[in-house]
Amino acid sequence: MKAVKIVEGRAYPLGGSNIDTDIIIPAHYLKTTDRKGLAKGAFETIRAKEGNVFDNPEYKGAPILIAGDNFGCGSSREHAAWAIKEMGIEAVIAPRFSDIFSGNAFKNGLLTVVLPEADVERLLEVAKTDPITLDLENQVVTTPFQDRFHFDIDPFRKRCLLEGLDEIGLTLKDQDKISQYEDVLASDRPWV
Repeated sequence: MKAVKIVEGRAYPLGGSNIDTDIIIPAHYLKTTDRKGLAKGAFETIRAKEGNVFDNPEYKGAPILIAGDNFGCGSSREHAAWAIKEMGIEAVIAPRFSDIFSGNAFKNGLLTVVLPEADVERLLEVAKTDPITLDLENQVVTTPFQDRFHFDIDPFRKRCLLEGLDEIGLTLKDQDKISQYEDVLASDRPWV
């Protein structure tokens, strides 16, 4: 997993409340266990509308998505986080996320930042014209206009994101201890 420290650049000013996982990636894209190719279906119903933010060349390649309240609600599809990551988005800012989406995002290295609605509204306005910087180490979102919004994050999730550790990476950090245990087990119980 790629480490997340600072995410900066333009942001998709999506907004909108209750954008569920079926809007993020429709069910007909869930026939695969491969993480590749899902970006083409991401936000399909929104992209079908003329003038949508995802097809606006000003935001092409934006690493940040600014959403409305209750982002990622609906069914528990990890494909939603996969699709967003494949779009090149490294962080999503919203007033609230569904727990399951937030967990799936974390496990896939996608930073979710919860900010009060007024702060998100300000960032939606800034995103229309200027870049935004998200500093995970200092837990702050800033703009070129001296806006400074502090956010909270679980310390374990923060450490994993900063170090680029998924569940396998965490396990491998203890490789020496695991090997020592297996050596002792092999000598004490050779039949196992």
